[in-house]
Amino acid sequence: VQLQAFGGGLVQAGGSLRLSCAASTRTFSTNAMAWFRQAPGKERVFVAGINWYTGTTNYADSVRGRATISRDTAKNTVYLQMNSLKPEDAAVYYCAARATYSRRWEPEAEWNYWGQGTQVTVSS
Repeated sequence: VQLQAFGGGLVQAGGSLRLSCAASTRTFSTNAMAWFRQAPGKERVFVAGINWYTGTTNYADSVRGRATISRDTAKNTVYLQMNSLKPEDAAVYYCAARATYSRRWEPEAEWNYWGQGTQVTVSS
């Protein structure tokens, strides 16, 4: 399973950005996909997740109300729309996927597959 993330870049504080992550596989059955992020010197943390079948979403408190995660099942792609970006949103954003159901979103160990990361820089 390969996950490819796109859409990172430089954006001004208050601006918006849309990240995309495409899952390239012939056999992988997706149960959920998610976005994590890692700022310099900090641990990688959960940002948002979505159940592939129901569309149920879950967000970290730090982005709730400013972020929207969505998926296109036909394209095996998950999106993260981030609005009202803050300097503290700057990080490398990673997409993740898993094949089995879990109620736990935040732990990295709950996710089987990871993309390569895309850098988001927010200028103040």
